[in-house]
Amino acid sequence: MSSRFQTGFLADGLATGIGSLPYLDPEEALALIFSYLPDIPHWPQLPQRGKQEHFVHQFLQPLVDCGMLVSEGDHWVFNTSGENYAECLTDFYRTCLPAEEDNGECLQTFLPTPEAAAGFHAFLARAQTGGLKGAKYVKGQIAGPLTVALELKDQQGRPSYYHGDLRDTIVRTLALNARSQAAALSGFGSTPIIFIDDPSIRAFGSRLHLALSREMIIEDLTFIISAVQSEKGMVGIHSCEAVDWSLLMESQTQILSLDAFRFGSSLIPYSAQLSQFLERGGVIAWGIVPTLDNPLHESAESLMERLNTLWDDLFSNGPSRELVLSNSMITPACGTGLLAQDWAKHIYSLNAALSQKLRSKMN
Repeated sequence: MSSRFQTGFLADGLATGIGSLPYLDPEEALALIFSYLPDIPHWPQLPQRGKQEHFVHQFLQPLVDCGMLVSEGDHWVFNTSGENYAECLTDFYRTCLPAEEDNGECLQTFLPTPEAAAGFHAFLARAQTGGLKGAKYVKGQIAGPLTVALELKDQQGRPSYYHGDLRDTIVRTLALNARSQAAALSGFGSTPIIFIDDPSIRAFGSRLHLALSREMIIEDLTFIISAVQSEKGMVGIHSCEAVDWSLLMESQTQILSLDAFRFGSSLIPYSAQLSQFLERGGVIAWGIVPTLDNPLHESAESLMERLNTLWDDLFSNGPSRELVLSNSMITPACGTGLLAQDWAKHIYSLNAALSQKLRSKMN
């Protein structure tokens, strides 16, 4: 039994990565990815290359180009106090609105630049020379709108999420970046999957962010999801914290990705919704291979046992084990960009081995 999305996605225990790897050379990162994740390779984010790989440069360069985002010392702020703020905002929409209606040159201006995402462009170069043969799907990723908009502030120190114009420009820029990735990755015969990495969703319901509304978060995520799906891509949302999982399942995402090693039990209060999510074709990307805990202490067997225990707790009265298996993916708990290279290699090896073990249960 295999569950299908309208796009034809088959999860069936396949493995992929979250995004970042601890290399300076993108070719080293790609060698590791294609060795262990041939079915769903991803382009590698390489944070050790420096601040140019920060999400401002990777995903928000158009906001820098139009003067909306400016550097002040070692951080970025929105230029809301500048005399030319209104002009900068107008310039942004002059670029953004045509791109939203365009599948060509205007849209491509929102692609990550070679300086900011060397791994993305190395991945495309490999694809152009036939390097994706055998890949069923290809994966990209963007930073999530809440994470970006809570971290970036205006010049009065207020999070940009609470500034209507700024929130809108961030969401539109991320949506166009995600869409442009999906369009670029779809040109090589494999279906693109874009993950929205948004750990700051944990802020919803906290005392420090009482103004965050469920409707606003879902609206922003859905806007980005729709942009990717317009390019026949699929979307996952990744959070490496314990969050309100029902919120994500209401967002129309097709894949729910989490750190299941540390926070798998946080799904238990949402067991009923999770069962419904699986039954309507949703997929869980179980980040069961640890990245914050020592991965050298684990084996494919120990992780499979841990996953089975979690499934027993979650689905004792829910969907069949067959449905759970067929609607599951395996990933690391989070990115590995700040880890030692030998740990990253071991994590990817465990990831592949566990995926194979899971898939063997379906044969």
